[in-house]
Amino acid sequence: MRASTFLQEVRKLGIRTIAGVPDSTLKPFCDAVCLDDGREFQHYVTANEGAAVGLATGIYLAQRRPCLIYLQNSGLGNLINPLASIANQEVYGIPMLFVIGWRGEPGTPDEPQHVFQGKITCALLEVMDVPYAVIDSTTTKEQLGEVLAAARNAMADNRQFAVIVRKGTFEKEAEFVWSNGYELVREQVLKILIKKVYQQAFIVSTTGKISRELYEQCDAMYGNHDRIFMTVGGMGHASMIAFGLAQADASKRIVCVDGDGAVLMHMGALAVLAKQSPSNFLHIVINNAAHESVGAVPTGYGGQTYISIAKACGYSSAVLAKTGQELETALEDAMTNRALSMIEVMVSLDSRADLGRPKECAAENKVNFMRAWSEECIGAGEER
Repeated sequence: MRASTFLQEVRKLGIRTIAGVPDSTLKPFCDAVCLDDGREFQHYVTANEGAAVGLATGIYLAQRRPCLIYLQNSGLGNLINPLASIANQEVYGIPMLFVIGWRGEPGTPDEPQHVFQGKITCALLEVMDVPYAVIDSTTTKEQLGEVLAAARNAMADNRQFAVIVRKGTFEKEAEFVWSNGYELVREQVLKILIKKVYQQAFIVSTTGKISRELYEQCDAMYGNHDRIFMTVGGMGHASMIAFGLAQADASKRIVCVDGDGAVLMHMGALAVLAKQSPSNFLHIVINNAAHESVGAVPTGYGGQTYISIAKACGYSSAVLAKTGQELETALEDAMTNRALSMIEVMVSLDSRADLGRPKECAAENKVNFMRAWSEECIGAGEER
């Protein structure tokens, strides 16, 4: 199915606004929306999926038009609260159409973080009283018409409707391509970071390619990755996991390696961190202004920096690095000073096509991390 055809049919429902968070399964759809460039649809990449529900609510109140909200099924958790407490028919009854990329569909191979979420996706929609239909590469235009007719009926009744999209549903068409203008490559940044901090800190890394690149580089340099906790799911929560570690043992240096899209998704964490001000916490934000791991669609805050926000929240130090030398200097300063610090690194959209994935299961990596943490505690106790 062509994503452009899908959008033409969606427009017949009266939808003129599209909002959401990009997903790799929906990449051809996201490309088509971005390439539309406002001609047929207003498009907003929101901070998180729940924010898209809020936006859709406001649009409907003002224009009496439903919105389309797109997301990966992993984003359903962010969406549930405003859906249940605002949009549901028993509250305000705000019609909207969800287009959901289905990762972890039962019976199909996928990464560990998607397996359970994929298994409960349909059940979650049923519990939330959202009727749905599943489409795939075999869905005909006539069948799509039937699906969208059901969506029209649901929205006419002030309800929501979900279209669940299997992998490979949308054909590749014209690709949305853009550049942020930065030259520093993320994997180069991570190599510098690992050399400077791996043996003297514990690292919590965010979702997507950042964790995958850290995994490969640590194994290449040190033969293990035991001091890294890879936050393979739960986008936007790496900094709070890192904060939990920092609070548990103030003698250990904790480094959180975040992405700009992840920080944006739950940016309130910056204020909480600043209020608590853990002196053993270093926050690295790798900023490419895009959701690069899922197709490189620009974030809703793309082109802006986070250091000013960190400073306003109360971080003791927040500096920007655009070159490898600037990063090395910033890391040396941050690791010397005992204060809550942020280093924001501006990087290009480049990544290797042959980038691998962790060979171990998530539970095994958890055990290895906890062992490394405990062994350092024992060693420190013996030294005392």
